[in-house]
Amino acid sequence: MTQIGQIALILALLLAIYFVLAVIVGARRGLPELATSGRWAVVVVFGLTTVAAAALWYAFLTHDFQVSYVYGYSDRAMSTFYLVGAFWGGQEGSLLLWTLVLSAFAVVVVYQTRNRNREMAPYVVAVMGVILVSFLLIVNFLSSPFERFDAVPPDGNGLNPLLENVGMYFHPLTLYIGYVGFSVPFAFCLAALITGRLDDQWIKSTRRWTLFAWLFLSLGNLFGAQWAYTELGWGGYWGWDPVESASFMPWLVGTAYLHSVMIQQRRGMLKVWNIALIVTTFTLTIFGTFLTRSGVISSVHSFGQSNMGPLFIALMALIVVVSAWLTLYRLPQLKGENELDSFLSRESSFLFNNLILVGAAFAVFLGTVFPLVSEAVRGVKVTVGPPFFKSVTAPIFLGLIALMGICPLIGWRRASKDNIIRNFLYPFSIALAVTLGLFIAGIREGYALIAFSLTIFVASTILLEIYRGTRAKHRNNGQNYLAALGGMVWHNKPRYGGYIVHLGVILMAVGIIASQAYDKEVEFTLSPGESGKINNYTLVYQGMDYFPTEKREVITATLDVYNGGQQKVATVTPAKTFHQNHENPVTEVAIRTTPVEDLYIILEGWEQQKAAFKFIVNPMVLWIWIGGLVLIAGTIVAFWPDARERKHELARLARAGSYVEEDKYES
Repeated sequence: MTQIGQIALILALLLAIYFVLAVIVGARRGLPELATSGRWAVVVVFGLTTVAAAALWYAFLTHDFQVSYVYGYSDRAMSTFYLVGAFWGGQEGSLLLWTLVLSAFAVVVVYQTRNRNREMAPYVVAVMGVILVSFLLIVNFLSSPFERFDAVPPDGNGLNPLLENVGMYFHPLTLYIGYVGFSVPFAFCLAALITGRLDDQWIKSTRRWTLFAWLFLSLGNLFGAQWAYTELGWGGYWGWDPVESASFMPWLVGTAYLHSVMIQQRRGMLKVWNIALIVTTFTLTIFGTFLTRSGVISSVHSFGQSNMGPLFIALMALIVVVSAWLTLYRLPQLKGENELDSFLSRESSFLFNNLILVGAAFAVFLGTVFPLVSEAVRGVKVTVGPPFFKSVTAPIFLGLIALMGICPLIGWRRASKDNIIRNFLYPFSIALAVTLGLFIAGIREGYALIAFSLTIFVASTILLEIYRGTRAKHRNNGQNYLAALGGMVWHNKPRYGGYIVHLGVILMAVGIIASQAYDKEVEFTLSPGESGKINNYTLVYQGMDYFPTEKREVITATLDVYNGGQQKVATVTPAKTFHQNHENPVTEVAIRTTPVEDLYIILEGWEQQKAAFKFIVNPMVLWIWIGGLVLIAGTIVAFWPDARERKHELARLARAGSYVEEDKYES
């Protein structure tokens, strides 16, 4: 079966090269039959990569340990659930997954552009094809998942114990979909530059693709943070690991792009800037893939040494050089249709928003690559840890939060003094009153007080905007407030979906600020019957238990949790798990979560029945995950197709002489 998978990948590579050449030659020489055959070849490439993926899954499920990748990432004791997830547990399988997702997206793009964007469509598919060829070269010749041993080992090495978690499904899959998803707007951008179709049609065509990729990249980062919090056992959810940073950078620049394109669509401005943003976003997704798989960094997320670093560097260089050359070539056509009319305008606030997001991405990039540069130039490996990132990014993100509140209150083009006073009065007053209340309640740390004040200001601006719109619709249509709110959101989904996303970000910011500024940590060594205290909790140690199995040994400690020393509220069992083929034990933390705080318990060591513990109280961590859910909901609202937009697009196509049946139209 694995031989079939290997043959399928070779055929997929050959066909991918063919479809790139076919669609380009067909478009350039006016040979529609050749271009059509190339587009059909995309479907076959997807089918072949699917066959290869099925062959690898079959090898895992049948314990074919003669396949070195299956041997390295599974064993006979693993459940089917983790055998399926082991597909992307290592370098070779994750790259095959990248290739599979990219080929699937290429098929969707071919289907979507069959009757639209006819001038750009061949080049869109060709750009995606070039990227697909690059990854097929890697999985065929540099990192094949089907390499075999001469002999058949009796059992496999097993999956890294840290990966035996449900997060193995959520985090990698959503992250890869987000990474690959940004290839579509990038491909449309390059196609627009190649064809000279530099109006905002390419942006309109990719709006939902961009939202889709941004949503999944957001999910990937959120699931990664939650996985780290519950599995790694160090008490935090974001450690500024190089690979964490590598997935955060495209999210920051992609967020800037989502905001910036609104200015181009409304005012015809920032065309070159938008091209730079989407090119940078996609290049950073390749950079993240490079960091994980090149072996240049040491990380719990990385796959070790490999020889594919030069190919990734060449691909990133190709992306940057070609994009820059095409942009310079088309520069006269990229001149803005308008200029900033005033410093006090929504365009200006969006531009500052962009600069802050890109500045944050640059700061993270600098902290991530500096150790590599230092080692290459001086031969000295310098560690850049969380203190650097926190000190550099904290003021940047405070400025970003402030702009989130300012932007909705300022009108387009030029804001009048009366408009500014009227719109800022209520949110500023609410924020001031809450800040005074927090100060009186005992929150005196300057950073935390400023941060909480800004979050209240932003939440007030958003809620007041929603209230004003609902009240206006209620007065105009006579609807009750709930119906008016629903109708208002439904008929302006991009705007109010964005507001909901911002509310989600604010809830996450509150959780991050509280957990970073007011966390508390203590350590105790206890004998059975003894207790330790942290904040208002008393934890009474009851004893240890030992549970051996065929492949692992589990040691657990039992503690009763009392609130205020009086009422028992929980029994928790932190543990250490020793796996047969892995030297280091896995920490299984115990977490008691409430809306106010998390009680986080780590078993650090033991001697007979005496045990050492670390107790941590992390305030308001739950609100990070709640904010993530609100962010997802807002993105779905903004993504949802709009009937009026659909009718306008059909009318545009009719004017252009392209007929598309309405029931086949895909937004």
